Amino acid sequence: MTKILTIAFLLGLVACSSSKKKEEDRPLEEVKHTEIRKEYEVRDASSNIRPGWIEDARVWAKQNEKDVDKNSFFSYETEPKVARAIACDIAKANAKTDIAGEITTFIQKTLGTNQEGNASIDMNNPKLAPLKEFIDNTLAEKIQSMIHGASVEKTYWEQREYKKSLGSKEDFKAFTCAVLIKMDSDRLKKSVEEAANFVAKKVEDPEAKEKVKKALDTISDDFVKSRRGEI
Repeated sequence: MTKILTIAFLLGLVACSSSKKKEEDRPLEEVKHTEIRKEYEVRDASSNIRPGWIEDARVWAKQNEKDVDKNSFFSYETEPKVARAIACDIAKANAKTDIAGEITTFIQKTLGTNQEGNASIDMNNPKLAPLKEFIDNTLAEKIQSMIHGASVEKTYWEQREYKKSLGSKEDFKAFTCAVLIKMDSDRLKKSVEEAANFVAKKVEDPEAKEKVKKALDTISDDFVKSRRGEI
């Protein structure tokens, strides 16, 4: 009896492991609108399938055999707007803002990470107060001007009818728009390098400046690798 239970237990472990592997290997699914049950109903759209790149541009690009070494992919989707043209104009305009915000966040995290066993950079240090203020309030806007060669590859829009009966605060109709952005990885790295150099220049204290420069030394490569899921 004990032997039978042991075999059953081992088979269960194998089944769980197999199930988990299948879940991890499952491709990024494109879902038909008829299967979506949210606080709205899709009344019209530029495609009868919601593209997978909206949810995760990097995973979508990899699964669709895009050159993810040469290019980096981003996506941005707007909040509901009163008109389709307005939604798509905002999506195209805000795509760079979204990329700049991602780079800024990565720089913030990098500066707070231990470097080769040394103490992490203390952004609350009074000597770094100007740098912290710059990163928090100005860096993302500055990075936008450094982003070159980002092109809109795909556009997708939806006309939605929001309903109280589905959980919306009120009944209304609106449009959302999403864009897929492709950017040459070398250009992206150059933009990140320029941002890192600009950050280092904002530090006046010599010792703190060296710490910041060291922390950001490989940030352009690290950023691209992070987006590929390599680190």
